[in-house]
Amino acid sequence: MAELSHPRVLFFVEGHTDIRFVVGLSEICDLTMAVPARAYADSGLKARVAASGARLHVHEIAGGRASFQLRSAAFLWNAVRDFDVVFSQEMLRGSVNATLVGAIRGVPVVTSMALPPLEYFRCRRERGQIGAASAWAGETAIRSLLFINGKLATKCLALGPYLRAVAGRCCERTEPWHYYGVDVTTFRPASSDERIALRKKLGLPLEKFLIVLSSRISHEKDPETVLRAVAGARAAGLDAIVLNLGGGYEQFLALARTLDVPEVSSWVMGRPAAHPMTELADYIRAADALLQGSLEEGLGLSPLEALACDVPVVATDVGGLAHLDGYATLTARRDADGMTRAVLAIASDPAAARRHAQRGREYVRRCWSRDVAFQSLRGVLTDIARGRAATREALCSSRM
Repeated sequence: MAELSHPRVLFFVEGHTDIRFVVGLSEICDLTMAVPARAYADSGLKARVAASGARLHVHEIAGGRASFQLRSAAFLWNAVRDFDVVFSQEMLRGSVNATLVGAIRGVPVVTSMALPPLEYFRCRRERGQIGAASAWAGETAIRSLLFINGKLATKCLALGPYLRAVAGRCCERTEPWHYYGVDVTTFRPASSDERIALRKKLGLPLEKFLIVLSSRISHEKDPETVLRAVAGARAAGLDAIVLNLGGGYEQFLALARTLDVPEVSSWVMGRPAAHPMTELADYIRAADALLQGSLEEGLGLSPLEALACDVPVVATDVGGLAHLDGYATLTARRDADGMTRAVLAIASDPAAARRHAQRGREYVRRCWSRDVAFQSLRGVLTDIARGRAATREALCSSRM
């Protein structure tokens, strides 16, 4: 049996996951990760894991969505008893395999929730990406998966208070989770001289008011409002530029060209996703502000990373972003004018804005740091592993 302070954990991934979580998880347990082979390679995670030096075993499962579902069920059935705990990402189709097999084979399964699945799906309908029939079918499927996983999971870990309430509707055994947290030693404040040096290193304009949008371009995000807000600030006389870092940065640039805003080529920038452990922090530390526009949001880790750097944040007051009240400036949903006013306020008194952001850094250090995240998760996984070991020992004693 593995040492219970370092349990054997199978991290079961349905789609994409973050290198920061994989590395941190590998530090607190004896880790095996089961992943869809195609997504693992295409997302760049395979290369990042190899470069990280993290200690783990990886089982790649081939095939598209349907074949992955079948092959992952077979893998779980044969392998699950080799582990003390299964940690399954999210509470949708992949986790059904994990929770069903875990319940039958007597292995505890912890599910997670880092985004609100129904609420994100509804953004597709709001954007006109799906019709009424598809929306009904999709919601029915999501509700069914949440119900099954909520009933069968040993525990659900939900990212932040908003998602804890969402997950709690389908799983009574829901507890708070911090995902990978924020590495406050990497995401740290930069002096004026450091910001200039960072911009030179990164090839960014030195004299512009630099706004970072560090999020993917997806149906639940609202980059349109961010672009209109920056355009409004420029119309008011602020020499601002906005930089999107993400795998969909080309979509961001294309989107900017479709909006009725002037001279986008001179102030809208995009670059591929920066490595979150070695590159991203420098971009944020060099910025004057971070904007997060969302139609729906589970928590908002990018704003927390910015606050850890004393960088002022403007975000939509929706979903899990509400916990930033008092540390960031929150604006109404799709309120470009309100976001413009917030940006201009930061630019008019940047020193005061950074002092306000300092309160956010203390909040991040206290509640959302990487150490807090993985110490908390270690406790959950260890307690579950010990509970399983005690049950097995009691069962063996009763048979003697």
